[in-house]
Amino acid sequence: MDTTRLDGDVCTVHEIDPEAVKYAKEHALPARNIERLSRLFSALSDPTRLRILHALTISKELCVCDLAIVVDLSVSAVSHQLRLLRDRDLVRARRDGRMVHYSLADEHVRHLMDTGVVHANEG
Repeated sequence: MDTTRLDGDVCTVHEIDPEAVKYAKEHALPARNIERLSRLFSALSDPTRLRILHALTISKELCVCDLAIVVDLSVSAVSHQLRLLRDRDLVRARRDGRMVHYSLADEHVRHLMDTGVVHANEG
């Protein structure tokens, strides 16, 4: 296999590795999974939502009013973001009388957040 010199982001030699291409195509995610993954990363691309998720990562469970204070936004703005996070299966709600408490949906979300924080701190 040729080791191609990169000129910016484009190869200076156009040579295809048929085995690598075949392997990548055979193991590509189905379109449905790509769409779900795109929606997940889209939800994670907003600083406010990341602040909410981080607060839930370190606090386990918070109500909307508490989250609003932590992220320094109105209850309405936090509620709006929580609705999107709930729709993307990133948080779950638990009703306790008139209170609604939010937590991370599962350990996968905690792992994503923990890994993201480690990666962000590497630079």
